[in-house]
Amino acid sequence: MSNKLSEMTLEELWELFPIILTEHKPFWADWYNEEVTLLKSILPQDTQYHHIGSTAINGIMAKPIVDILIVVSDADKMQQVASIMSKHSYIIMSKSDSRISLNKGYTENGFAEKVFHFHIRLTCDTDEILFRDYLNAHPDIAKEYEKLKLQLWKKFEHNRDAYTDAKTDFVQKYTDLAKNNFCK
Repeated sequence: MSNKLSEMTLEELWELFPIILTEHKPFWADWYNEEVTLLKSILPQDTQYHHIGSTAINGIMAKPIVDILIVVSDADKMQQVASIMSKHSYIIMSKSDSRISLNKGYTENGFAEKVFHFHIRLTCDTDEILFRDYLNAHPDIAKEYEKLKLQLWKKFEHNRDAYTDAKTDFVQKYTDLAKNNFCK
């Protein structure tokens, strides 16, 4: 495709960047650590980082995209972090008053070798950490999650939003259980 990513429709982007699931790779933790080292060199010192998403859940298949939760103390700091990252070639994908998403590793020719999603959030908006920790503490539930992902994969291969939406009830159920277990 010759269009710039910013000029592509959502459908064109989903074609170029389909959902792909692969066996868990131990090097995803290394990618996370390398990227956080880079981020620490450009972002405010009090910024927190967490490896989230399926690449952070032991032993399950995942999209080969490392998700990094970036936690900041207030909305001004969230805007500051996003601004710094965008000046360093991270692409802002969505933005609201309480959440900003960026990515790295998307090219006009498809995925780069290393691909990342960044989720900038406030301190009170970190449910992904609870979900990750719950699944890592309960491998049987993690395998159920993997099974659900495999069922949805080909059905929604070119519709990332529908794929994510179809997992919402499962994610919410176990996030709520995590809150009950870990937040007493």
